[in-house]
Amino acid sequence: MVIVAIVLAIAPRTAAAAPCPGNPDALGTERVLEADAKSTSRVGRKQFPSTLPLRAKELVLTFDDGPWPGTTPRILDALKNECVRATFFLLGGNTAAHPQLARRALTEGHSIGHHTYSHPLLDHMPLAKAEAEIDQGIAADESALHGRARTTPTTPFFRFPGFASNSALLDRTSERGLLVFGADVWASDWELMGPERQLRLILSRIEKVGRGIVLFHDTKAQTSQMLPAFLRELKRRGYQIVHIVSSGGNTR
Repeated sequence: MVIVAIVLAIAPRTAAAAPCPGNPDALGTERVLEADAKSTSRVGRKQFPSTLPLRAKELVLTFDDGPWPGTTPRILDALKNECVRATFFLLGGNTAAHPQLARRALTEGHSIGHHTYSHPLLDHMPLAKAEAEIDQGIAADESALHGRARTTPTTPFFRFPGFASNSALLDRTSERGLLVFGADVWASDWELMGPERQLRLILSRIEKVGRGIVLFHDTKAQTSQMLPAFLRELKRRGYQIVHIVSSGGNTR
């Protein structure tokens, strides 16, 4: 029943494929999925029973912890060069410090999600304190992106720092209409490694799962260095990118 509900709540939105300026062989963004956060409360098989209804070799790219000078611009450059759209889960503290980078991600068509203000693990905090941390992050993001420090996000996507949630927090995010993202595969880019090793690692993990939500961190130099080669290799191996947006929100 859970899987059926998710499939019904997330519908494809077809967009006319356009050439990628300056890169006719770009990976591109194959299609868009609209998520109704009020009906679909959580996705990602690393943490939850179900995930997005993706076809074989379809991936949703996500980036946590930014925006950050140096690394986020390189990642945005790589995505732009391949006409790939992703989802950025912003830390409110970083957004407040670097609002122009958050606005660039939004302007270039990426979806914006929220990741608290300062990245504490919320699962052992009192519920009220945890929710205040979530609200502070959303308010900082909304202020930078839309000029209004509100706690109801324009795009209701949220990811727990360290995936550290509990039943009370998940119930509360569901009540608020937030779609909680886990992941289906991650690059482990919080571990120190070179870009070549990271490329091999994430590709091997993707080959095992075949589809799903991919987690990176746009604060990591190794990820920003690896990403152009990663996108080209996805193209070579026949993978396609899906962009997830909110049916009730606005990513622009």
